[in-house]
Amino acid sequence: MTIIFAGTIGRSGLGGQAWAGLQYLLGFRALGHDVYYLEDCGRSSWVYIWEKEDWTHELDYPAAYVQACLEPFGFGDRWIYRDNYKALGMPLEAFRDVCARADLLVLRASPFWNWRPEYDLPKRRAYIDVDPGYTQISIANGDAGLAQGIARAEKRFTYGHRAGQPDCTIPLDGGPWLSTQPPVFLPEWPVADQEATHFTSIIRWQGFKEVVHGGVAYGQRDRAFPRFFELPRQTSQRLRLAQMGMKPEVLEDHGWEVVAGEVFSRTPGLYWRFIQTSRAEFSVPKHGYVAMRGGWFSDRSVCYLASGRPVLIEDTGLQDWLPCGEGLLTFSDLESALAGIDRINSDYERHRQAARTLAETTFNSAVVLPRLLDDAFA
Repeated sequence: MTIIFAGTIGRSGLGGQAWAGLQYLLGFRALGHDVYYLEDCGRSSWVYIWEKEDWTHELDYPAAYVQACLEPFGFGDRWIYRDNYKALGMPLEAFRDVCARADLLVLRASPFWNWRPEYDLPKRRAYIDVDPGYTQISIANGDAGLAQGIARAEKRFTYGHRAGQPDCTIPLDGGPWLSTQPPVFLPEWPVADQEATHFTSIIRWQGFKEVVHGGVAYGQRDRAFPRFFELPRQTSQRLRLAQMGMKPEVLEDHGWEVVAGEVFSRTPGLYWRFIQTSRAEFSVPKHGYVAMRGGWFSDRSVCYLASGRPVLIEDTGLQDWLPCGEGLLTFSDLESALAGIDRINSDYERHRQAARTLAETTFNSAVVLPRLLDDAFA
């Protein structure tokens, strides 16, 4: 099968988004498929240059980042980065030929909504919603471009496993929605053998504005995390954040160890190394993920699990579909977060093994992606 995967590697310019796409690219290829990467910026490319702390609309910078991320994995001649005026990577006509023979175009999140005729050529299209709740509320609130773009996909998937449940406030606009989970390509994420001291996370405080639905506001991590500011002062466990968007001294005043997220996750290799050398993940999701009870789980957390690093995460409704308690633990307040840290440390090797087992059985790309393809063509 020929598959085109569309993502946002170049516009992000960070290792986490690169790996979010690579898990699919590598996973589909390992299943025997012919795989290509597409990044379409629509009208024009508008990308933040982390090194210069400035913006550019030129394609050269993000395209070079895409090339640097994909070439080591054998996709050096299988990608295109384009806007309305220019394309870099594959020649445009060669890419159109790929579209003409493609079986499936996979759209992860909202990579573009400037639809081009060649995107109608693949036999099927599948959309993957990685921001459950925020996506559907945007549609409900009148985002016609988003609604029209998603409507182009014959099948629509979401990381919101509990959408439609009575206590889940995710609207169903833009559906019907099928559930899926973030895959991890296990050959690139072995069990880490390094000694590790810190519970860590890689966070961005605010990626976009809060959304309002039914009179309720759903915010970002800047609304969720302050409840746990005092955590380092109440445990001997060392805690480190690779963060973007908050003045480091605000966190350091509460005892957090802080490093620059845009530095420590700048490339796929740096992102990989940060996770592999962590003891476990301490994760506070966006406020909306917790408040909507959608059962969201992170494409970052699956990398920790695969590395044999336990995950301690604020509960989004996970216990409805994931086995929690060993390798993956949830919390709801400061007290239960502290209890989770103690529980992991009290039998660390058992939790390490359970984390890896969960990655192998539930998030393994060899398990997730065949199901996705079956559903996409059902």
